[in-house]
Amino acid sequence: MCAKSPPPIGWVLPKMSLYTTAANMVTVAAEGGEHGGNHESLNAYLTGGGALFALLLMLWITTRFNRDR
Repeated sequence: MCAKSPPPIGWVLPKMSLYTTAANMVTVAAEGGEHGGNHESLNAYLTGGGALFALLLMLWITTRFNRDR
């Protein structure tokens, strides 16, 4: 068996924590807010309508399979 050698002294291994993750998310959200965050080709009504249609379609399909015969 081969023993693992420790990393070089100059290396620092990153550590994940809830605090650092939350801080990174706040930074990303703040940067996106300055520029608007919306793409010019996205239409909110078209996106919402498409999502509503997809959900209603899934509801209709589910009710077809869930009939008592």
